[in-house]
Amino acid sequence: MFSHEFIAQYGALVVFLSVLGASLGLPVAAMPTLITVGASITIATGSQQSAASHFAATLGAAALGGVLGDLAWYEGGRRFSERTLRTVCLLSSSRDTCVRKTERFFGRWGVRVLIVARFVPGLSLVAVPLCGAMAVRMRYFIACDYAGVALWASVALAIGGAFAAQVELVFAVISHLGWRALAMVASALALYCCFRLCRYLMLSKALKTARVDAAELHGLLTAEPRPVIFDIRSPERRTLDPFVIPSAVFADERKFAERVRAYDANRTFVIYCSCPGEVSAAGTAGRFGAPESH
Repeated sequence: MFSHEFIAQYGALVVFLSVLGASLGLPVAAMPTLITVGASITIATGSQQSAASHFAATLGAAALGGVLGDLAWYEGGRRFSERTLRTVCLLSSSRDTCVRKTERFFGRWGVRVLIVARFVPGLSLVAVPLCGAMAVRMRYFIACDYAGVALWASVALAIGGAFAAQVELVFAVISHLGWRALAMVASALALYCCFRLCRYLMLSKALKTARVDAAELHGLLTAEPRPVIFDIRSPERRTLDPFVIPSAVFADERKFAERVRAYDANRTFVIYCSCPGEVSAAGTAGRFGAPESH
């Protein structure tokens, strides 16, 4: 195991690479790295002044790594929009709802969402390319993103410094357990992956019975009475993709019940969205008993 002095000396480089990798979407544990480095700086440095300089250098490295990684996704969102958003969803642990949740946050707070995005799992990874897709000015993006990364890194380093003794105890226990600790962590990760896979398979099975394809929808539109088509995409999504199904009614899935009351309960409802796997449309149809979704 590396000594606290080694981590304190090269902590800024380790943090830079860790935060850069996490910002690019790599499976890197950036937060635990920051906490560990913060604890090591507190233990290894003798004077308060020396500790402050190490913390400042580490914080600067974290902010630089985070902004550089985010700029790559920002440019991807600005140039390729939809393809980039779908790519980041593949990297997200909550790929079924990641874009939908981020669009809501962005619609309410705009680019300022980046200040708190890293504290919400999955939000930062999608919010960054969404800023590019929504044509947020680069200087505003960099300012808010820098503030967000710096705030997030400061909290992590402060936690490490405040609980340095506890962090050292944890590493002592891990060192004592040796390979058994690695086996426990690997087992926990395997169980989590199995849970996510089972959840995804169950959702995919449910979607097969709820989905209607374009040909079926065309047939429904030629019949009487015509179905009521609900477009539950967010305003931000409709800005990026302005094309709509003819006669579609815009609706917020959170207020869908209010919209449904205006129609005869015997009508056929067709609901569509733009999220991965049409999960929002299927979920809305299931909650309110609508027979069709797309």
